[in-house]
Amino acid sequence: MMIESLKYMPQPKEANAALAEHFTDLAPALNARQAAIESSRCLYCYDAPCTRICPSDIDVASFIRNIHDENINGAAVGILKQNILGGSCSRVCPTEILCEDACVRNHDAEGQPVKIGLLQRYAIDNMTITEHPFKRAASTGKKIAVVGAGPAGLSCAHRLAMLGNDVVVYEAKEKSGGLNEYGIAKYKLTDNFAQKEVDFLLQIGGIEIKHGQTLGGNVQLKDLHAQYDAVFLGLGLGASKQLGLTGEDAPGLLAAVDYIAALRQADDLSKLPLPARAIVIGAGNTAIDMAVQIQRLGAEEVTLVYRRGFDAMSATEHEQHIAKENQVRMRTWAQPQQVLLDEAGRVRGMRFEKTAIVNGRLAGTGETFEIAADAIFKAIGQGMDEKSISDPLAKTLKRDGDKIHVDDQFRTVLPRIYAGGDCVAPGQDLTVQAVQHGKLAAHAIHQDINGLKEAA
Repeated sequence: MMIESLKYMPQPKEANAALAEHFTDLAPALNARQAAIESSRCLYCYDAPCTRICPSDIDVASFIRNIHDENINGAAVGILKQNILGGSCSRVCPTEILCEDACVRNHDAEGQPVKIGLLQRYAIDNMTITEHPFKRAASTGKKIAVVGAGPAGLSCAHRLAMLGNDVVVYEAKEKSGGLNEYGIAKYKLTDNFAQKEVDFLLQIGGIEIKHGQTLGGNVQLKDLHAQYDAVFLGLGLGASKQLGLTGEDAPGLLAAVDYIAALRQADDLSKLPLPARAIVIGAGNTAIDMAVQIQRLGAEEVTLVYRRGFDAMSATEHEQHIAKENQVRMRTWAQPQQVLLDEAGRVRGMRFEKTAIVNGRLAGTGETFEIAADAIFKAIGQGMDEKSISDPLAKTLKRDGDKIHVDDQFRTVLPRIYAGGDCVAPGQDLTVQAVQHGKLAAHAIHQDINGLKEAA
């Protein structure tokens, strides 16, 4: 992993136990009394706007009413029926711009939405179901390959299995979970939750996961296409975009996602390399996650730099607030111009050019400034890993830039090959939307390979 380029750096000053305290739940879970009070605030709206805006079609008002009526299992099953990864989504979904933003309580005298995300988490965490809540349909005799054990792939696999199909999931990494396991801030998904959720999902039966299986490496799409009744591609976006600057491969400059993955997998946080001064380049949730976590590990100075203004950042105001609360310095209207290296060829800082909107377009002003840093973390977006679609069949997939083109049933241009999640063109790169893609694609696959008509 690219984190090796930081191995010359010192380690955190605090011991592992102390550091772990910095990565506990960002938002404490509700207790029973708090959940009862919060659920009573819901107006259970007819045609509820919170339900209409939910990317995974969860009936929000219904599950909150179940919590209010102390039917926790009913609430949980209602959530999981639409979103089998409802536990992780309750923790990482940007509810502040989705269901909670749509809540009618924002417009009454209180001016505060119902805490939908925390109520969803309460339902999932406190259900007392002794066995998997869903049963498999009669076997169809069909077998589907799913590439990628991230949210889209796992959701697709679970729904296909539920419909009576057998599924084999091919996953490149050692663990399943995708972004939930490797890419989310440690304080958002704690206590090995991602793996617990995978274990729960697999209880449906009919799903086999093979790890260490890389599309374009030891697995080829043409072989899967020949061996299975259908293939679903839940590849995600595994390649970090480049700055396009000289010195980008220098020790001390790496992708934020690589460091986040190493941090999430670390048994001992005190063994991680820690720069005293760090720059994070980007404006999304990954940039915020990186900046906050390196600060919590004990970095002395962390600066997040973005080429536009705060209002243009893809990170929500809630995420920006988290960064500010954690003493992350945030510089806007500045774009990277040059990586500054020391005599040993290692990162010592970066030169930026100030930017402005000129004639409706972003432009450099010619004015520059420098920020000293021991490490620079790129969080400027992810793209398609070209190796994953390198075989002759995969190369024929139609693409929109970095993403695979699909129709409204998640079919690619190749017969019996489907795709969903972050690797496809429509969408907002949200975990909850990846889950929805996988679920809907599973229904399309089931109908197509079993010769069924679409439901009216």
